[in-house]
Amino acid sequence: MGLASTPSSSSSVLSTSLCATRSSSLPLRHSRHHHLRFLSTFRNCNLNCRGSSGRSSAERVRCSAVKVEDDIDDEACELVNGVELSIGEGDDNIQAYLFKAVKNNNGTCVLLLSDIFGFQDSATRDFAYQVACHGYNVLVPDLFRGDPWAEGRPRTVLEQWLASQDPERVAKDIATSTKWIVDEFTAAGISKKLGIIGFCFGGGRVIDVLAADQGAYFSTAVSFYGTRMDPSAASKVKVPVLFISGDNDPLCPVSVLSEFEKSIGQGSRVVIFKGRGHAFAHRPGSPEEDGDAEQAFTLMRNWLHDGLLVNT
Repeated sequence: MGLASTPSSSSSVLSTSLCATRSSSLPLRHSRHHHLRFLSTFRNCNLNCRGSSGRSSAERVRCSAVKVEDDIDDEACELVNGVELSIGEGDDNIQAYLFKAVKNNNGTCVLLLSDIFGFQDSATRDFAYQVACHGYNVLVPDLFRGDPWAEGRPRTVLEQWLASQDPERVAKDIATSTKWIVDEFTAAGISKKLGIIGFCFGGGRVIDVLAADQGAYFSTAVSFYGTRMDPSAASKVKVPVLFISGDNDPLCPVSVLSEFEKSIGQGSRVVIFKGRGHAFAHRPGSPEEDGDAEQAFTLMRNWLHDGLLVNT
């Protein structure tokens, strides 16, 4: 249904015409509504699912195929390695997946925080894989210690389940993941800048992470329809944030995002998709949502590129 930008300063307004000019080169996503068309019509990235070694478990990462843009060389998205990791020691030990671009690796790393369905959810893994296909190393930690929300659970106990996810424990696990990234990539000189992406529950935690980080490690961020965001944390964020949501999302009101954009500043931007509800960007539920999900992915990809590769 198209894009609408929330009223804000000239530096943060993303016009509909700009989005339209980019639509011809949208990332070619893998979704249930045009899965077969994608596989039969376009070149595919290959996912090299490796058996793990060392600290990693024996479980293999789920393979999937995504379309590759016509203007990207065949070799630019040839391989993505996926491996399950065990991060941290003792009580701080958590599980995570690392998706690592091979031939086109740009040397940067992105931390991806999942929604309530967890790091093993196929929609989250597919999205992380697509990000890696554009050259990034993407770490997806288990924010729920093996107890993500499941579709079969009654909605009446959702709040009870959320209350059992101790915010301090979640924050500590994200800090453990960040430390692992820094030790593996930044300290080794492979990556000098880190990005962070979050959906829903994870999108809300993006603000908490950036407020605590104070610009020490993360240079840019993308929050998709973040929930339970702390308004008091916004003024502590030192890096630009791209907020993406729908105008029909009761869990992430446009008015709240506008206030966050103003409080954070730093060139932050809010992009609102007309007629879209919650989770449309990584869980499109119709052919129409597929198109908006593709646009949202392109916006995120360009934001990461500018923040992590151009503005160094």
